Amino acid sequence: MVRFILSRLATAIPTLLIVSITVFALIRLIPGDPATLMLGDLAQPGQVEALRHQMGLDQPVIVQYLIWLGNVVSGDFGQSISTHQAVLPLILERFSVSATIVLLAVFLASLIAVPAGMFAAWRQDRFGDIAVIATSTLLLSIPSFWLGLMMLMVFGLWLGWLPVVGYVPFGRDFTGALLYTIMPVATLVMVESGSIARMARASTIEVARLDYITHARAKGLSEPAVMWRHAFKNAFAPTWTLIGLILGSLLANIAVIETVFTIPGLGRLLVDGIYARDYPVVQGCMLFVAFIYVVVNLAVDLVYPLLDPRVTT
Repeated sequence: MVRFILSRLATAIPTLLIVSITVFALIRLIPGDPATLMLGDLAQPGQVEALRHQMGLDQPVIVQYLIWLGNVVSGDFGQSISTHQAVLPLILERFSVSATIVLLAVFLASLIAVPAGMFAAWRQDRFGDIAVIATSTLLLSIPSFWLGLMMLMVFGLWLGWLPVVGYVPFGRDFTGALLYTIMPVATLVMVESGSIARMARASTIEVARLDYITHARAKGLSEPAVMWRHAFKNAFAPTWTLIGLILGSLLANIAVIETVFTIPGLGRLLVDGIYARDYPVVQGCMLFVAFIYVVVNLAVDLVYPLLDPRVTT
């Protein structure tokens, strides 16, 4: 077990290093001069050169990368060009909003989809199975932005049950924050439930064919007992991997939902930074998102041996 954990940690470090090189290179390929953007078009050439020297932009690219990497490791992601705020605290503030919505959505989607997938496997080729497969396929086919707009139109404009624009932090007003969170969370739950249910169904069908499940049935155990006491743990392991991938993907790609529902999260910060050509914010967001994705998948790998004892090395 210890060897397994150390091997996963050793894999994560070079992955993060490669990601940092990629992010740094992509930002350097964007046309424009950060010093000119920060000082404005009316700045004198001498002022621009002085700022470029202060920021290390007049150094070779390799030296610039090493300086930037050293600052990142120490927690200095730079300063926003448009707001003049430190980038890392800004990212952490926005990430807390995105993480709340994504974690709640993935939890609820798993709570609904995993039992639904196992039920479909239990009722394979019957009406219940066909209904779950059809619903999952329909949910997988609906674009998240379209579903979000439909929910805004129906529950926000037509019925007036939920607020349409804005966001309130949970620490300020729990009830108000809950009302603003219902529609984006419900949208993500419906969009992601389809893939989780299909994976849970497929893995449960595979496990249900194993000899120890046949032996449990031969002992006279009821089908619910066989499914939940014997099949669930092994069937959930592949589904857990998919849930981890979905979680990392949503944290990285939630910009669409945040834009539709005007939520001030990390994805919205990245989109605004791109439009404003705010290089430190864009660079910091991309690196942070990649870091979170690697950490989430590392956590999934570390939990996997608890679900499947065969994974020990």
